[in-house]
Amino acid sequence: MASIVEIHVPLVPTPGLDPDAYAFPWIDQVEDFLVDVEDEGTIEVYDDGEELGDVYVFFITAASEASLLAAASRVATLDGVPAGAFAIVTDDGAPDGTGRRIDLPVA
Repeated sequence: MASIVEIHVPLVPTPGLDPDAYAFPWIDQVEDFLVDVEDEGTIEVYDDGEELGDVYVFFITAASEASLLAAASRVATLDGVPAGAFAIVTDDGAPDGTGRRIDLPVA
């Protein structure tokens, strides 16, 4: 089974935006960042991100756990990403949101 790290980011609107603006521009920022990291060959984006309750989840794989957690930590520290992100280390056979929880960024 493939190791997967789910990056869970609180689904919090970006403060200070115009009322007509998209409330979660950090989602696109994270997706772009992960594509760039994938293009470097460091990780692979496993699946499209999705809303799961009160968090937005991004999925990465195809690297060691340490490399996946390093990429997840970088996501958590991007400007505009809400505080409180955490990772779930899991595998492709487990239901979304189940596995070992790790607060981000990893020290």
